[in-house]
Amino acid sequence: MSATTPRPDDLTRAAARPAQPLRAQRAVLRHLRRAPVWAAWLALGLLIGGVAAREARTSALQARLLAGLNERLHFAVAPGPSTRFVPPRHGPYDIRLGYVQLPEWVARLGREGFAVREQAQLSPTLARIAALGVTPPYDEKTRAGFGVLDRSGAAVFQVTEPAEGYAHFDAIPALVRETLLFVENRELLHEEPRRNPAIEWDRFARAALLQLGGGDADGRGPGGSTLATQMDKYRHSPGGRTTGPAEKLRQISSASLRAYRDGEDTRAARRAILLDYLNSLPLAATAGRGEVLGLAAGLEAWYGARFERTNELLTARVDPRDRAGLAEQADAYREVLSLLLATRRPSDYLRARPSALDELVDRHLRRLAQEGVIPAALRDAALRARPRRTAPPAIVAASSGPAEPVRRWLVGALALPDYYALDRLDLSATSTLDGQLQLQVEQRLAALADPAVVAAAGLRSKGLLENADPARVVYSFALYERVGGTNRLRVLADNFGGALDVNEGVKLDLGSTAKLRALASYLEAIAEIHAKLAGSAPEALAELTAKGPDPLTSFVAETLLAAPGTDLGAMLDAALERRYSANPWTGFFTGGGLHYFHNFDKEDASKILSVRVAFRNSVNLPFVRLMRDVVLYQMARLPGNPAAMLSDRNDPRRAVWLRRAQEEEARTFLARFHRAHAGKSPTESLDAWTLRAHPTPKRLAVAWRSVFSEGSFEEFAAALRTLPAGAPLGEPDLRAMYGKYGRERFSLADRAFLARIHPLELWLMEWQSAHPGRTLDEAWAASGDARDIAYTWLFQTRNRGVQDRRLRTLLERDAFVRIHRQWQALGYPFETLAPSYATAIGSSGDRPSALAELMGIIAADGRRLPTVRVTELRFGAGTPYETVLAPASEAAEQVLRPEVARVLQSALLDVVASGTARRANGAFALPLGGKTGTGDHQKKRVDRWANVIESEYVSRTATFVFFAGDRFHGVVTAHVAGPESAEYTFTSSLPVQVLRNLAPLLEPVFGAAPEDTTTVARR
Repeated sequence: MSATTPRPDDLTRAAARPAQPLRAQRAVLRHLRRAPVWAAWLALGLLIGGVAAREARTSALQARLLAGLNERLHFAVAPGPSTRFVPPRHGPYDIRLGYVQLPEWVARLGREGFAVREQAQLSPTLARIAALGVTPPYDEKTRAGFGVLDRSGAAVFQVTEPAEGYAHFDAIPALVRETLLFVENRELLHEEPRRNPAIEWDRFARAALLQLGGGDADGRGPGGSTLATQMDKYRHSPGGRTTGPAEKLRQISSASLRAYRDGEDTRAARRAILLDYLNSLPLAATAGRGEVLGLAAGLEAWYGARFERTNELLTARVDPRDRAGLAEQADAYREVLSLLLATRRPSDYLRARPSALDELVDRHLRRLAQEGVIPAALRDAALRARPRRTAPPAIVAASSGPAEPVRRWLVGALALPDYYALDRLDLSATSTLDGQLQLQVEQRLAALADPAVVAAAGLRSKGLLENADPARVVYSFALYERVGGTNRLRVLADNFGGALDVNEGVKLDLGSTAKLRALASYLEAIAEIHAKLAGSAPEALAELTAKGPDPLTSFVAETLLAAPGTDLGAMLDAALERRYSANPWTGFFTGGGLHYFHNFDKEDASKILSVRVAFRNSVNLPFVRLMRDVVLYQMARLPGNPAAMLSDRNDPRRAVWLRRAQEEEARTFLARFHRAHAGKSPTESLDAWTLRAHPTPKRLAVAWRSVFSEGSFEEFAAALRTLPAGAPLGEPDLRAMYGKYGRERFSLADRAFLARIHPLELWLMEWQSAHPGRTLDEAWAASGDARDIAYTWLFQTRNRGVQDRRLRTLLERDAFVRIHRQWQALGYPFETLAPSYATAIGSSGDRPSALAELMGIIAADGRRLPTVRVTELRFGAGTPYETVLAPASEAAEQVLRPEVARVLQSALLDVVASGTARRANGAFALPLGGKTGTGDHQKKRVDRWANVIESEYVSRTATFVFFAGDRFHGVVTAHVAGPESAEYTFTSSLPVQVLRNLAPLLEPVFGAAPEDTTTVARR
């Protein structure tokens, strides 16, 4: 053996001794009967000691018992939820891989439409010991991570942690093996075939004695844990620590069971323990990359060393005279040794006290040479070496590519903090995405940041990008295919490059795409009225024609009266031919005030257009008027027809509804005032109002005497003299005002009138002076009388016009609640809908993904199908925690009448054939229909005459939502955020042209045969 080659562990060889013959023990038993009592007890003690010593050397009894027990410890994956499934309760390994959280995630995914298709079924004995906290014996994964497959089964994303490691036992350099054995577990590779690797009795006793004596120089001592129990500890113990004797016993029990999983001979298991330990030892977490696991990752993270090169150096035979070679080998050895020792206190040694780790390494180098594990030359070179610790390099985030939609969804569905947590789960997902097409679309969208590509794609003309910077435009594209009873996501791509999901994660002003939702509501209303009136007597129809509760009911009655027997299809076609004015100069009372709207093209102002033409050309004012008719129809359908009280001032319901208006308005104002005055002293509150209202001396006097009713004249005079207009006031004037405006001399309403302040704000300042620090709810509970006083005027008959405006606002709001429910059934994604006719032209916002869902409903003849992006989720494959989730079957829901959906399809085809999306006409072999929309989001300040005095640009968005043939639908969006959006004038022609440019990529998919499968999962 050369001077640089490590020698075998002498202690390991010396420990292998032959067992004593059993006949000697039998002879002792034969003589026990003839011996005195004390001698018999002594002999029995010696016999037991001998048996124990033999068991300590051979583990023969443990081997037989534990190997036999393992025969009853098994599991298998079976269909449906398992009746014997015991997830672990704690442990860093089990948490990182997701085993602990499985019950919670199964419940969460159940709310997403998934159900357990298969799950590991534990044998009864295994279930019982697992319930006791013992880790089931199975082939634990040293390397694991998250992966995604596309629709074809091709891997499109895979993260494995740790990324590198020893592939097998023989790949470990002998120097590394012998060093680890000497430092941590000298008898692990003992020649005895049945040896239990979970415990070394002599090491355990020595560690106990050292602990009683205070430990070795590093304050810790070698410890009694073997590599097997250490792995169980840092994998499965709470926090990776031994919390007490019971936990230590659990570690030993788990490690012992695992060692005999394949029978009584543990030699292969012990080699696997050493291999797995090196590949998984915990080496603290670093900023920018997270936890560091395994020797390979530790070398890179803490020393910037390449794992492959380190192994080459430690395997090489170096001549002691080769100082450069020996120094290089010594550096590598010292790095490895330091990491093996750092596992005792990883964060302390590697981050907080690296100098203490250097001292510990030096001591062990001397011991290793003294025991013959390493040659003296290597010891001396390693003692001189001081490898430079590098700043741990940050992990470069794995590129999601085609898997990004799946990763983003799973982070939300599992309530994970980030992608880092997801990528370390033992999980694989099979998606519906077309990986190749996804990648091609992403590359095409990314290329649109290049001005040369933009010009070649024909995106520089009017209504497109013209001279604007193309690099600031964010494009997104989604494509779905209807397969069986589901809509499967094929592509969800963008060129944003960040965490923002333009398709699904933001609320955008998508402009005229809202006309599609408004048109659906309009046609559904026509269909409902037709179902109700078809077959009615001519007299009843004539009365509704003349005095119908709303314009839509009158129209249907008139049509049926003129052409009895008109079927629903013909009625809907007639509804598309109804004509509305595009006049923008008429004001509309909606949303609680008077509003004016404008058309995109000023030439439309004098036109009267049919609904069909207005939809085709996306003209705003006809749709504002159409939405008004829909609102009036929904108002007439409110329970009890409360709209009738608008024409009857004696209707007793007016008082009830006015009380509701009072309470809602009062709540709004009181909340605003509470925010303004919360946490302020009475003086600070009054000062804040003074700065805002710039009151006259008289107004301030009234307010001051209300808030400080017990204040002295001197305080009052000082407060009024702070006003610019208050200085000329003499003391007589001030005393007169002090006496005249006392709180007791006027009601709250009068004092508020005199001070020109809202009664509730004045009341709140008064109340808070006596009740500081109270909450809004407490203020509301105390303000009942003040609210009645503040709104007494509302119930006076002379204010009929004001009353009607309040009532009309409430009725409109309730009507929009009904419209909102209908829109939600069609996929509208938000919890509220702005109660304004402007909703018809996009004021309530939308999401591209929600519009795509609406298009899927229309293309499926009014059926809302489950949207699918993942067909299988497999947690913990090959473990006793394996759980496979797939979709629970879900029937399609008919949310639009088929006749309405077909009329909408016809209108959408017309938009592409001759309307705002005609750029896409002829781009595909399949029939193409769609709706465009442009949103120019600005924050504007206006004066009392509605003149814009300030405008702040927020974003500009253009969208085209489409269907192609009877299987495909999707959406294309272009978006620019921030003040830079002022530089862009593109319209919906931009996404239409982008879709046309994507046609060569999409045509092969559109022309392919439909997928034949019934296994689906929801989004």
